[in-house]
Amino acid sequence: MKVVAITACPTGIAHTYMAQEAIEKECKKRGYDVKVETQGSMGIENELEQEEIDAADVVILAVAIGIEGEDRFEEKEDAGKVINVEPGDVIKHPAEVIDRAEKL
Repeated sequence: MKVVAITACPTGIAHTYMAQEAIEKECKKRGYDVKVETQGSMGIENELEQEEIDAADVVILAVAIGIEGEDRFEEKEDAGKVINVEPGDVIKHPAEVIDRAEKL
């Protein structure tokens, strides 16, 4: 399974990167291909290419603020392949979020 994600929180510091780590860890544990773009205090890091988004089975938006480039995910949104979750939830319950992703 291919998973792409964006993490972003209001201050763009701790939760952004903790959510990134939680998603990456859980996906790697399951043997999934994963790439996480962060939109934090350092700006956009590890930016997702449109081809990566198009090839993904699921998109996880672990965001608590508006993000840049949200229109990149419209096709996946229309296909019902986007999960919106609070960064804190993915930090506390990464397995549950990835379980939800598997069911899409």
